[in-house]
Amino acid sequence: MRKPIPILFTIPNFITAGSGRAMLNIIERLDLEVFSPAVCVMRKGGRLDKEVERLGIPFIEAPFVLAPRPYSDLLVRVWKAAEAFRPFKFCLWHSFHYGSDFTEPLIARMAGAKAWVYTKKNMSWGNKAWYLRSLLANRIAIQNTTMLEKFFHAMRGKVHYIPPGVDTQLFRPGPANLEIRSGWGFPPDSCIVVHVGHFVRVKNQQFLLHVLAQTSQNLCLVFAGDFLDKDYVSEIITLVTQLGLRDRVRLLGKVDDIPNLLRSADIFAFCSQQEGCPVAVLEAMASGLPCVVTDIPAMKDIHVNGETGFVVPSEDIQTFAQMLEKLAQDESLRVRLGNAAREWIQRLFTIEREVQAYQKLYLDLVSGAFV
Repeated sequence: MRKPIPILFTIPNFITAGSGRAMLNIIERLDLEVFSPAVCVMRKGGRLDKEVERLGIPFIEAPFVLAPRPYSDLLVRVWKAAEAFRPFKFCLWHSFHYGSDFTEPLIARMAGAKAWVYTKKNMSWGNKAWYLRSLLANRIAIQNTTMLEKFFHAMRGKVHYIPPGVDTQLFRPGPANLEIRSGWGFPPDSCIVVHVGHFVRVKNQQFLLHVLAQTSQNLCLVFAGDFLDKDYVSEIITLVTQLGLRDRVRLLGKVDDIPNLLRSADIFAFCSQQEGCPVAVLEAMASGLPCVVTDIPAMKDIHVNGETGFVVPSEDIQTFAQMLEKLAQDESLRVRLGNAAREWIQRLFTIEREVQAYQKLYLDLVSGAFV
């Protein structure tokens, strides 16, 4: 019987790196007769550490990226960093690191990996490090189709479109949790809009507050997400007061039970300024929520405007408010768009589909062409 292929998955940590859950979703579903996964973080202490440990796979804490300067001793430092990984004899190395570092593929090569893959999760670009990182990759997984033309036109042979997938058994429609809903303290007849995302400026939560201020009183807004940028959170709290929205807004902080949170809301809103492919939107759609979102590049792959939700020009407060009002006033429209959104996810964005695509990518690499 052929031995499983050793594959290392890297991510900076499970503390602030938002795609940790998405990475674990893939690892948990790999065919273990074919692949032998391991995980490396540069710092342990995240909330998902215990889940990795429960999988019973190697869980390494070691630096897998380095400061490139000074260049004079970079290769020596790379060789030393690779020492932590050589005993594992990894054949494949898959990076979920979100930055433009190019030292990781060098470490992977010196550790003995035959191929290095990275997932491009954001729309950052514009420096030589991104180009070098991409040049050194054997394969690149992109999470929206805009990336291909915008960043990788000259490298399209090594690029694969693999959008994130959703666990549609976990994220599914269902009755609202009345205890959660009543705990928010809104009037019983309120139409509740929810937003899920860390409190960092790129998520643009202040935009939603200005939108809410343009809507009727029965529309209320719930934010769920880690308070990562404390200064920004303070600005948000101040803005809530300035706009007279204290009775209509709740800032929950980090929420562990996102599926029940989504099932307890009526509409999902998303207005990030920049995303590769926002998993929060996919999870809301899988949960049967109608969504109003801004037209960042990923949305053309996720939404069919008017059929699975509404896509609004970025920073168009008035149109966004109108779409929320339209949904708030028409329950049948909310149900129709929510059902269509879930069907769309089940067809194109399941976790099973994502895992299948990655396993094919890995096997194609192992079968021969490490180009």
